[in-house]
Amino acid sequence: MKRHLTKYIYCSLVMLGIIATQSCTKNFDTLNVNPDASSKAVPQYIFTKAQYDGTARILDLLLGTMQYTTSFNDVAGFGSKYVLSQGPQSAAAFTNAYPNEINELGEVLKAVGTDASQVNLQAEARIWKVYCFSRLTDLYGDIPYSQAAQGYNQAIYKPAYDAQKDIYADLLKELDQAAQSLDAAKTTFGSADLIYGGNTVKWKKFAYSLMLRCAMRMTKVDIAQAQTWATKAIAGGVILDDADVAKVAYVGAGQDINKNPLALDLYNNDYIAGNGSTNTEGGKYQDVFINYLKANKDPRLAVVSVVWNGGVADTTSAIQKGMSAGLNAKPADFVTYSEPNPKTILLLNSPRLVFTAAESYFLLSEAAARGWYTAATAESLYQNGIAASMRQWSIIAGSAGTITTAQINSYINAHPFNTGGTLDQKMEQIYTQFWVGIFPDAQEVFASYRRTGYPALVPNNYVGNATGGKIFRRMLYPVGEQNLNAASYAAAISRQGPDDFLTRMWWDKQ
Repeated sequence: MKRHLTKYIYCSLVMLGIIATQSCTKNFDTLNVNPDASSKAVPQYIFTKAQYDGTARILDLLLGTMQYTTSFNDVAGFGSKYVLSQGPQSAAAFTNAYPNEINELGEVLKAVGTDASQVNLQAEARIWKVYCFSRLTDLYGDIPYSQAAQGYNQAIYKPAYDAQKDIYADLLKELDQAAQSLDAAKTTFGSADLIYGGNTVKWKKFAYSLMLRCAMRMTKVDIAQAQTWATKAIAGGVILDDADVAKVAYVGAGQDINKNPLALDLYNNDYIAGNGSTNTEGGKYQDVFINYLKANKDPRLAVVSVVWNGGVADTTSAIQKGMSAGLNAKPADFVTYSEPNPKTILLLNSPRLVFTAAESYFLLSEAAARGWYTAATAESLYQNGIAASMRQWSIIAGSAGTITTAQINSYINAHPFNTGGTLDQKMEQIYTQFWVGIFPDAQEVFASYRRTGYPALVPNNYVGNATGGKIFRRMLYPVGEQNLNAASYAAAISRQGPDDFLTRMWWDKQ
């Protein structure tokens, strides 16, 4: 009897399973469609996200390396102290870029395809891809490039690292082709483009400005190619007017993606208390930066810096004071040191500047000093660079960042260009002003510093540092690459050199 009952139950379960299977497969296609998902990639949406992600990729530690900021806290002060134990922090840009903006731009280009009517979408995505990849290779040297972000599309899960020399050659080719293909009569990304709203004339200027930047990177390693590409970029037309500055705007409220990423990081990590005393990570401006601004009577000092005086943010120049990068404990007078101005540097609804007129003018000044550009003098371009770098604070912060024309002219007159000096003397002037003028874009200053040697910063030989008291030449690859992409990683370091902070990449030739 028991055997028959078991058999009956088994048969019943089998029948129920058949019925259940039939029920589950009925209307399967309809029931298993996510109503909140799109069955087709929408390039406009992805491009917007790629622009947000591309501008959010900030290696804050470089603010310390370029001696703008520091901290008495070893962890937070890694960039200014080069502390060995905190080295893995430098891998953050690499780790975050590939699954975000690099992958997203690949999907945009795949979705747009080769349709001639979509040429502007193709071109703008290619230009933004150059921006993102150039910032990445400038930090690490050889990186995955030609095979990057192809895991889903081509099952490439262990991409090869391309040599930086080859990456640069392709970046310049991409900019050249993309700039020439832009067509004002055809469809653009429109409002999905956070930088220029689809304006093809401005995108072309941005492309040629990036070309000029990449060209000047090569002056130590391939002077002939540097001149060729710089000349092409200048002829194409670079950003020279404030109205053409490449920037991403933020509303400053709601989700974090709506807030200026640098301001948000600084605010959350260190300055949220707003009292100058209980700073989360013990950060302040470094004495090197503040001393320079004070000694040169720079009107930007009151724009970027405050001291909390009786609970009030005071911009008075006389009381501004930078903190030493050699400290390893909180000083008793911590509250008296300068820190970022909440109305400018920490302004969450300020735009993130991607490429400025100031940078173009400084690069052009160098080109003129080298004899590559004759339409204007190195002196006038240097002066225009200073003026543009001061005006851009009103772009960032409105009235709180306004520096008057009289103040600008007074500063320029007090810092005359050495027209009769050597090229090296002119480079020192140009790139010292670049250091002050491009702030807070520490990554771009870091690149120019390694190429030119200016400003002439004195390294911080802090106890237990990772570099023997020398300023970084590159950042470290993520530790995971040694395990997950071992063969490609090994090939890269075999070609480029050890995966350490002092290995020089291709364009940073000794």
